[in-house]
Amino acid sequence: MNPTSSTRPDRAVNIPSAAHHQYRQQRQALTAASTAHAVHDGLTDLIYVLLPIWQTQFGISYAMAGLMRGVYAGCMASFQIQASKFAEKYGRRTLLVGGTALAGLAYLLAGQTATFIGLTAALAIAGVGASTQHPLASSLVADAYDDDKSRSRSALATYNFAGDLGKMALPAAVGFALSWWSWQQSVSMVGIFGLLTAIWLAWAIKESPVATHPLATNTIEKTETKNNHAYGRGFQALLATGVIDSATRMGFLTFLPFVLKDKGATTATIGVALTLLFVGGAAGKLVCGYLGRRVGMLKTVWLTEILTAIVIFCILYLPLTPALLTLPVIGLALNGTSSVLYGSVPELVSTHRRSQAFALFYTGTIGGSALSPLLFGWLGDHTNIIAAMKCVALFVILTLPLAWVVDKELPT
Repeated sequence: MNPTSSTRPDRAVNIPSAAHHQYRQQRQALTAASTAHAVHDGLTDLIYVLLPIWQTQFGISYAMAGLMRGVYAGCMASFQIQASKFAEKYGRRTLLVGGTALAGLAYLLAGQTATFIGLTAALAIAGVGASTQHPLASSLVADAYDDDKSRSRSALATYNFAGDLGKMALPAAVGFALSWWSWQQSVSMVGIFGLLTAIWLAWAIKESPVATHPLATNTIEKTETKNNHAYGRGFQALLATGVIDSATRMGFLTFLPFVLKDKGATTATIGVALTLLFVGGAAGKLVCGYLGRRVGMLKTVWLTEILTAIVIFCILYLPLTPALLTLPVIGLALNGTSSVLYGSVPELVSTHRRSQAFALFYTGTIGGSALSPLLFGWLGDHTNIIAAMKCVALFVILTLPLAWVVDKELPT
């Protein structure tokens, strides 16, 4: 028998089997990461529904309401890089499961407190838990699809889209639940949901602890530092663009419920409003992903940021019902921009620095979102909420020249 011919059937069996195994691993990683993203983003944006309730109960100013949101975002931003480093030692699975459990526990504790200080402390703990999701789940997806750049972008878009599903579902569900339950009961149930998600992730993520050889890592980092190739001008401009875009988005989202409340919106209506906003955001991922491929990153970002400024001004002066109808449009612009920026990170850094680059990018953008509610809230207290929102609309225009720099540095 010809030995060559005898080996061909084995190849015919083994090659599809290996490809099928890789496909299953990729889908498993994407499912787990997307679930984590949906739950964490839902927990994060739930705060916007609750802020007007907390302002009434505790009698706090706009600046203090912004501080509550800022504490959560600040803690989430502060521990992103640390989470990435700890994952190199203990594994992404351990950090993602632990962070999700911590966020769920924090919300459960928040539902048991009746003081402003206790609630703010619980939000800080939740922010620490939430810090693990973005850098680790996104790098989990990017690494799973590392062999195919085209499928990698598609997988990251799916992961990003999952976050919007969480933003739509959880705030809307709690908004309606508040018609029957107190905010303490609603928040406690959310905390239990977070703990159950952590248990599921512990089963779903099939990844051994990642142990990057420290000598090799240090050698690469020293070489990059010496040659100044670690984070170039393109990534720095991308980071600055992301910070401004995120600060605009969080400033708008934090004080939108107050604007709608002044127009006569109820808590349930505010929940519906945020759902409409995030439906537009989910569509923005698809629309801007298509635009990014067709017309490029620069034109897409310029279009979405200018549209954001225009629609914010429209919302301020329209009655409640027309204002609600504009929310999907601004949701499309707000989240579409972030999707295009986020998808550019892997193209501006080397493969082995991807996890740290994502952590740095999210640290900057979430840090911007932590400061903006406090700053714009202070402005609202000293002027009025309408003037503060006008400044939010104008602030986003600063991204336009930065996007031009990023576009020049992207590989062709």
